Amino acid sequence: MNEPSSTAGPPAAGRVLVIDDDPTVAEVVAGYLARAGHHVDHAADGPQGLALARAHRPDLVVLDLMLPGIDGLEVLRRLRGQDAGAQLPVVMLTARGDEADRILGLELGADDYVTKPFSPRELVLRVQSVLRRSRAGAPVPGSPAGPVRSGDITLDGPARRARRAERELSLTAREFDLLAFFLRHPGTVFSRQELMARVWGWDFGDLSTVTVHVRRLREKIEDDPAAPRMISTVWGVGYRYDPAQGDGSAPGDDQTHGHDQAPGHDPAQGDDPVRGAVEEDRS
Repeated sequence: MNEPSSTAGPPAAGRVLVIDDDPTVAEVVAGYLARAGHHVDHAADGPQGLALARAHRPDLVVLDLMLPGIDGLEVLRRLRGQDAGAQLPVVMLTARGDEADRILGLELGADDYVTKPFSPRELVLRVQSVLRRSRAGAPVPGSPAGPVRSGDITLDGPARRARRAERELSLTAREFDLLAFFLRHPGTVFSRQELMARVWGWDFGDLSTVTVHVRRLREKIEDDPAAPRMISTVWGVGYRYDPAQGDGSAPGDDQTHGHDQAPGHDPAQGDDPVRGAVEEDRS
């Protein structure tokens, strides 16, 4: 099977918390992650996972959505509500076929998801990709060494910090990478496939992931996310970034429209999302 291409460089080993009530899945995932050099903690339910996250401050959480007691979406909400969890990278595991659950997880701030049954090697690659890009001080691929300014947005790649005017932006790892890419390519239209490949290094995946992250980024940088001026949807093509001029205005275009449709639908590309890899590893 095809697997997501990894970013060049050594593996970004770290402390990974796996929250999954299936002992077989947890054992396989923990084994693959440990062999890749990560330290792995395991929790079998939501409350234990939240307790371990507070106690050990993991670098990343692998979170199953189907958990007893407190489900994975509620765990994600509570993680995001903790001071230490606001920027904590999260990769969701889900056996659900309902796209709405995946979209909701992404809307709550998850960085990625893998659908069961999955290849453990694929999961490891996704974990390492998210870790590598979320590390404090890790530069955004292709970005200059110093701060970048576009309109009234300033981005510091090495420090992984972004501001609009005098306001600091609270961005997840994927939102930061997406904003950094847009700032480096103002006025250029990119399809969702191009953004997935060039921002995150994947040659396949569910394109609704890009749609959700564009929507979340708009909510954090636009004056009116419902009528975005900086990140415009170019119908039937993709997205284009135009710098704000300090008052929230940006160059107009009668071929662009700012409104996305319902979750999972994007007028830039239509309703044909590419499904991620779901086959079991047979090695």
